Amino acid sequence: MPTKDDAMRDLFRRDPANPILTAEDWPYRVNTVFNPGAAIHNAETVLLCRVEDPRGISHLTVARSPDGVHGWRVEAKPLLAEDPGDHTSMWGVEDCRVTWVEELERYVIAYTAYGPSGPCVALATTEDFESVEKLGAVMPPDDKDAALLPRRVNGEFVLYHRPVSSRYGNRGNIWLSRSADLTHWSAPEPVMASREGPWWDAARIGLGPAPIQTEHGWLGIYHGVKQMPAGPIYRAGLVLFDLDNPARVLRRSPAWVMGPAADYETRGDVPNVVFPTGMVHDPQTDELRLYYGAGDSVVALATANLSELMEFLWQNS
Repeated sequence: MPTKDDAMRDLFRRDPANPILTAEDWPYRVNTVFNPGAAIHNAETVLLCRVEDPRGISHLTVARSPDGVHGWRVEAKPLLAEDPGDHTSMWGVEDCRVTWVEELERYVIAYTAYGPSGPCVALATTEDFESVEKLGAVMPPDDKDAALLPRRVNGEFVLYHRPVSSRYGNRGNIWLSRSADLTHWSAPEPVMASREGPWWDAARIGLGPAPIQTEHGWLGIYHGVKQMPAGPIYRAGLVLFDLDNPARVLRRSPAWVMGPAADYETRGDVPNVVFPTGMVHDPQTDELRLYYGAGDSVVALATANLSELMEFLWQNS
């Protein structure tokens, strides 16, 4: 039965198969499965899922599906995991975003490495999601929610991320850095701030999957948090960045376009969470598939047409 949330914001349609991946689908014992990066490889949908083990430590494991909804095959071992010899990731790795970079002929995985100093942004690359080459930490703690654009802009790679420190105002806002080699990065530039007051995205924000290039700009989906007496609520909104100056916001949805409503979103280890991290687009059908963590416990899928999202942004921002 449609919920009030669906009636008000039906841009994204939840898949009837939701949740599409849970801890029960894993070939080894885990606590929860959520916040996946997404890609298309060899005509299959690949999700690189955050998996929290019974200790509370997270790693990233690959799941593959012929249609992106059913028939998932989950790898028996993680692709990226904690490294006891690395101070930045000795407590695990989390919440990746995956970008296909044509120039490199490789996928770039931006993820959160977690250690005693706090979370930081790390990068790795892969050709096939069977092995990875780690580039290591590229941003100091505290920093997370990183996503790389699929091509250089003005000769440089562009990485969105969310540094939090006194230097950056102690707020969870979106910034970007630039690099010629994916290793050495410029100082962060401000991009988009959480709103003031009672807004749905006033507590903090963070970019979700890597933005998609359209003729009008880079279309991104971000999460916004509102702090309520009973706890935080995580919802999703839309943003459009300038193609030639990705630090410039052209459009931003005033209202959220997807919020927790289904029981697998309103319940879980962290209730009332919709956290988008994976996105794939089919140019032939215009369908956009959004993969997200629900309740910090399961993986879910929602779909929309890219043209619908662009029209909504143009009419509502």
